[in-house]
Amino acid sequence: MILEYKLESLNSIALEVLKTLKHRVVLFDGAMGTGKTTLIKALAKELGSTDVISSPTFSLVNTYTTANLDIYHFDLYRLNAIEEAYDFGIEDYLDSNNWLFIEWPDIIKPLLSDDYHIISLKQLGTEKRQLTLK
Repeated sequence: MILEYKLESLNSIALEVLKTLKHRVVLFDGAMGTGKTTLIKALAKELGSTDVISSPTFSLVNTYTTANLDIYHFDLYRLNAIEEAYDFGIEDYLDSNNWLFIEWPDIIKPLLSDDYHIISLKQLGTEKRQLTLK
């Protein structure tokens, strides 16, 4: 699925993405500034979270609650080795059956089963984005 959208339609795009997902593990690909965290905020809101959503750049993972499942939001940009993911217990998160939204996921891809989606974001100007869901 490929969608082009403006930032003001982000909530409806998030809802459309959620209706399409078959797995709860979603990897986010895109250059800095393409809107990965902004999209995750919209996805969490559509899943029912009322938590404040922010980038976990320094904490590596933030947890948001919903009525049904937790959402774990990862930013793995600062990891240099897979051992660092083991240090914070990545395997427990992967086995949790909750939502996993993972920015900069390349370092942990060897730990993943085939049950995940990839959302690639591309900036098409200051207000427009292209989302590709695989």
